[in-house]
Amino acid sequence: MVHHVAIIGSGNIGTDLMIKIKRAGGPLEVAAMVGIDPMSDGLARARRLGVATTADGVDGLIRLPEFDRVGIVLDATSAAAHVVNAAALAPYGRRIVDLTPAALGPFVIPPVNLDQHLNAPNINMVTCGGQATVPIVAAVSRVTPVAYAEIVATVASKSAGPGTRANIDEFTETTAHALQAVGGARRGKAIIILNPAEPPLIMRDTVLCLVGDVDHDLVRDSVERMVADVAAYVPGYRLKQAVQFTPVDRDDVRILLDGDDDVRWKVSVFLEVEGAAHYLPAYAGNLDIMTSAAIRVAERIAAASEVAA
Repeated sequence: MVHHVAIIGSGNIGTDLMIKIKRAGGPLEVAAMVGIDPMSDGLARARRLGVATTADGVDGLIRLPEFDRVGIVLDATSAAAHVVNAAALAPYGRRIVDLTPAALGPFVIPPVNLDQHLNAPNINMVTCGGQATVPIVAAVSRVTPVAYAEIVATVASKSAGPGTRANIDEFTETTAHALQAVGGARRGKAIIILNPAEPPLIMRDTVLCLVGDVDHDLVRDSVERMVADVAAYVPGYRLKQAVQFTPVDRDDVRILLDGDDDVRWKVSVFLEVEGAAHYLPAYAGNLDIMTSAAIRVAERIAAASEVAA
């Protein structure tokens, strides 16, 4: 059974979504691509691929004949634009997968909590840093309580478009919240670094968790299993080295703690995310993990609707 989707946003992320769905030949089919610039490369590519297009934003989408068969809308615009788009789409009952940091709906990280939110009308994909690092915090927290989690996402400056740059504050706030709400950390902090190096570097992520006494092998096993789960839909997602454990003095980290946590160890996990280079360059793993995760969610929503029918 074919499930038709519409993509709002004809920039890099929206175009990569379209090409990934086309290449996959799976249950999803792109019925419409929506932008606001009639001269955008994304809209031109969509037309060449036989996809209906509009440069009149969400209002133009609603007017398209193809909108009648669209069941899922993928929003790849910006946090501010998504608020407007979601309000415009609300009367029509379409399921929305939000790739912006707007966070109107529940945070979803596919291998962690997708099953809990399959029926949510608006699913938020957190951020690229969240998709890369929240699974690791969740992997640690399912073994032992995490008093504090801090992540640093380093992405190539060339892979950070205007939407990313306009949403830096939303990125840090949304990602930190997701470290707690989905990852299970008591407190969370997120940092993003736009690296201008040439040639551009592949996305790198550092995850630090403060925990008490715990079997290190259990933590390593949990992290490695989670990495495999993410790599199932993002093949370029991998550990850069073995999970590390460093003893800490509670007095040295007390400013980071909230409560009476008995912290003994710092767990350090170093990740690399290489893009599949379907449309974007391989160094743009930060964008690839977002589009891959969003498609994973849309496919699961489609499958669940078939079961319900």
